[in-house]
Order: sequence, then structure tokens, then C-alpha cells
Amino acid sequence: MRIGVFINTAGQAHFFRNIVRQLEADGHEVAIVARNQGITCELLDELEIPYYPYSSTPDKSARITSFPWDILRAYRYLKEKRLDLIAGFGIYSTCAARMLRVPDITFCDDEPMIYPASYAVPFNFFRRFTGALVTPSSFRQALGKKQIRVSSYKELAYLHPNHFSPDRGVYQLLGLPEGSDYVLLRFNAFDAIHDVGITGFSGADKIGLVRELEKYAPVFISTYGEVPEEIRDRLLPVPKHRIHDVISFAKLVVTDTGTTTTEAAMLGTPAVRAMTFVKNDAGNWIELEKKYGLIYSYVEPGKAIEKAVELIQQPDLRERWKAKRERMLQDKIDMTSYMVWFIENYPESVTKVWHPATHHSYQPIVDAGTTP
Repeated sequence: MRIGVFINTAGQAHFFRNIVRQLEADGHEVAIVARNQGITCELLDELEIPYYPYSSTPDKSARITSFPWDILRAYRYLKEKRLDLIAGFGIYSTCAARMLRVPDITFCDDEPMIYPASYAVPFNFFRRFTGALVTPSSFRQALGKKQIRVSSYKELAYLHPNHFSPDRGVYQLLGLPEGSDYVLLRFNAFDAIHDVGITGFSGADKIGLVRELEKYAPVFISTYGEVPEEIRDRLLPVPKHRIHDVISFAKLVVTDTGTTTTEAAMLGTPAVRAMTFVKNDAGNWIELEKKYGLIYSYVEPGKAIEKAVELIQQPDLRERWKAKRERMLQDKIDMTSYMVWFIENYPESVTKVWHPATHHSYQPIVDAGTTP
């Protein structure tokens, strides 16, 4: 089978990296088109994943006007590949699939009802045309008969124990003795379409976080945007693709990015998140906080800072979180294995049920969405 894959963000690069490798190992041809946004292409280069850069518009407002030209570039490139199927996170992948007259599969964990109209409107348009819409089972919104709810998270496509084992060599890159406590701060640039009107930590908050937390442990900063001059010397001295090693061994992660929050939870690292839309949160973060107790979410940055200072002083913090992680993993499946099976067996996979041991119909791990 010849498969096209759209990658528009660093998170999507991580999601698809093992899926693509497994599909190729199974004998399929995969053509990747990527948007040069943030660190996306840099990450793909570090991972040695070949791609065609179909878009390089950095400003989110300009993406609206460049959209037709971006789709046209992707269409021209993919047309030569004579694809059988396209996979992506929607809008771009679905439009290209319709132009190429091939089916498409969309994975989505961004819930339109909690995001501004800049995301919700195009989402509700494209979902009518996609072939299948795969979402986590925690997704709060029912999206109709095309929705397939999966008992997993996007981040388990690359952080499930089947696919990721942290490398302790990262301590050397950090300049720390192995086993040392440290804190990771991860800051968002809020430059995605679904980030319109959403904020997290201010410059003053970021300085305050560093000043408070470094009383207890070294602090490292990973950021998609700029940080104040006063704390730039704490920027993470580690290649982009090693970020999950850093998260895995951190005693605490404090962030205003949703993906990093979930990644920390998948790795059993305590995470404190501050974002304005927490007051109307997505189902995955509600589940991770209320059911599994893996994360803390706040609207007000000040409260997040207070919680972070409280947690960093607890000596048994990591041990307790590892136990919480094990409980969560018992309930969730390997997202990469599921997506590979779903793609290879599409469209029959829409009505079949996947079992992790046999890859055959067996029991209802996956449940179909219902018509709203």
C-alpha cells in the first residue's frame, strides 16, 4: 500500500514516527509532507525521517491566506506518489485526500468544543469529509458515526513502554550526576490555530518559577518561543529528540503546553500545568487528573507555581507517580500498534475490533462514536 502522511507539528512528528517505521517495515511505501512550523522539521531531521516541506508559513494568521497554496503544493507532490490512503490530523490531510480522490484517516485529540472558533469552525467542516475520525476514549464530544474511540492517548504512540525506554545518558548532557533531582519547565509559543486567545505563564511568571524552584533543584527550560533574558542561561542543552529522556528522569515538570503535560503523565513524572482554557478542559486532561491523579491543572499561574513548590519538596514524589502510571497503563493500549493495524486493514478496520495480542477481532477495546 502507498500511504501519505501529513505532519504539521512536533507532536504529530512524534505520533507518526513509530507508525511510519512500522508501516515501512511491513512493506508499505510512505510519503511524508511536513509543515515547517516551530521545531517540526528540525525534529524530523534529527529523527532521520525524510519528508517534503509543503508549507513554511510561520505566522498563524498568515496560514489562512496561504492555505490554498499549501494544499496545492502538497497535492502536486503527493499526486506523483499514486497513493492508496492518507493519514493526518485533519483539515490539510482531508482536503488533500479529497483532491486526490483517496480515502483518509484522521487522528484527533483536540476537542473543538473547548477551542476558539479559529479551530472549531474548520474542524466541524472537514470532519464531514474524512473517512474515519480516531479519538481517545476520553474525548468528551460525540462526533458521529465516523468517530472511533480508542482507549489510549496520542502520546502513547511514542511513549508506551513498547516503544520508549529512557536513556540515562541524558544526565551527562545535562551536566548532572546520574540520579540527581532536577525540574523541567516547558513553555508554549501559542502559535497554533487552536491557541488563539489562550495564554499560559507570563515572562514574570517564568522568572518567578525559576527563582522559586531552583531553591530545591536545578531548573532547565525548554521553550517554543522566547524567554526573558534573565533566565536564558537555563535553556536545555539537549537535542530536540531527547526531550522525552529529560521528562522521564525529571522530578517535576511545570508547563503551559498540553502535550508536555500528557507526555509527563505517560512517563510517570508529576506535571503542573497552567493554561487559561483549563476551566473548560479536554477529556484527556480531566481523566489524567481526576481518575489517575497524574497531573495538576490551573487557570491561574500563581496557583500552579504554589503547587510546584509544594511538590518539589516531597521526597517520595517519583515513586508515588510511577505507581499511578502503572495503573493508567493497565487501562490503555499501544496506540502505534493500533494505528498500524487500523491503517493496514482500512476500511474493514472501522467495523472490526483490535486485540493487542493477536491483531484480530476479539473483545471491545475500541468503541465506535455515537451520532450527536
